[in-house]
Amino acid sequence: MNADAWKHDTAEKGDVETRQRSGSRPMIVQQQTGAIQDPELRHRIMAGFIGNVVEWYDFALYGYLAGIIAPVFFPSQDPTAGLIATYGIFAAGFLMRPLGAAVFGWFGDRYGRARTMQISVAMMALPTLLLGLLPTYAQVGVLAPVLLVLVRILQGISVGGEFSSSATYLVETAPTGRRGLTGSWANIGSMTGSLLGVGAAALVTTLFDAQTMQDGAWRLPFLGGALLGVTAILMRRNLHGSERFGQHDAAREETSPLLQAFTTNLKETLLALGFAASYGTCFYITFVYLPEWLSGQNLVERSTALTINTAMTILVIPLMPLGAIVGDRFLARRTWIAVALLGLGLLSWPMHLWMLQSGGAMLPVVLFHVLAFALLSVPLGSGPALFVEMFPEEDRLSGYSVAFNLGVGVFGGLTPMIATSLIASTGIATAPGLYMMLACALAVLCLAFVPDRSRAALR
Repeated sequence: MNADAWKHDTAEKGDVETRQRSGSRPMIVQQQTGAIQDPELRHRIMAGFIGNVVEWYDFALYGYLAGIIAPVFFPSQDPTAGLIATYGIFAAGFLMRPLGAAVFGWFGDRYGRARTMQISVAMMALPTLLLGLLPTYAQVGVLAPVLLVLVRILQGISVGGEFSSSATYLVETAPTGRRGLTGSWANIGSMTGSLLGVGAAALVTTLFDAQTMQDGAWRLPFLGGALLGVTAILMRRNLHGSERFGQHDAAREETSPLLQAFTTNLKETLLALGFAASYGTCFYITFVYLPEWLSGQNLVERSTALTINTAMTILVIPLMPLGAIVGDRFLARRTWIAVALLGLGLLSWPMHLWMLQSGGAMLPVVLFHVLAFALLSVPLGSGPALFVEMFPEEDRLSGYSVAFNLGVGVFGGLTPMIATSLIASTGIATAPGLYMMLACALAVLCLAFVPDRSRAALR
């Protein structure tokens, strides 16, 4: 294959950005197999991966250490109020995600994905360091919780831009026929970061007694997270934007990418929002709420439920890239994700009913975990590429960021509260299974109106 033919073939497959990147070294083309080896591909993947590790390490760590942090920053006279306030600050970080999505989405569409990724990871690393150094309530009084709020708000804003920016960059610069696999590394980073956060919290609480933790040992994992952040900053400092992106700078000045996402491409934004909210609901029921439901129904001890849930999270990490490969090579991405969510929807209520009627027998509990986590690994692995393929380049990051962070971050994040309220208001213990069934149906409905572009050029 000559050079001109190769370029033409690459353009048709939607991966022009990876072939002519400013400052990039030349790629090696294997004539015998047609495979393409990009010497910078591993660096790009790791740069996208590490930022999401930092992002979710901190969020998971804060969530698990909230009970220890509460009396440090709030008056000790009312521990319950302090814990509520600490979790409220945790929630505030999530509520700031849409704002971060709008800001970083606009910036990334106007000035480039690489610049956005460099800023977002710095905004995540610095507050993580500051959180480990913040003065306590005993030292500075009311200034302590004020500073904590400011740190969490800053982190929430950066989270709103980190995932979608890195996922978009990975998919746009992916080798031919590997958009799903390359994009899956964003969620691999998120899962890895969550596990590291849980592991770090478990480690310090095991090594130190309660008084030592209160005296300052809780700061150690946050300072360790800051080191992860520095690593991510260094890995991203040499990322390059594509020549293709630079050629559209003049056109970008004529309109706001954020405005375009809600006018010209409103259909894509609404479909992405509906899908993100639906699959985010399924994610939070399975990954976050299921241990609470099992313990709340007196089916399984909380510690056992959390252990099973953590083990399944480890299982999902290798399943995500495997599922993404299926979408890249064998089955259209949209269809593959729809099949997985349809299967999850059909299983959700019957499995909840079986777990309840069995009185917490391990067989239905473990079986549902395995099936639900395996099926969710499909949208987790292939979802980043699907979202990126939905939008044209000019407002891709704006549309993706806002839809994803509103859908998964806000609607999905409210899922545990909604599921608990449904049980309380209806008296139906299996209400979360019915809620998941409805969410899966809505996700499949949204996908039915999304054109499949898994084999077409990025717009």
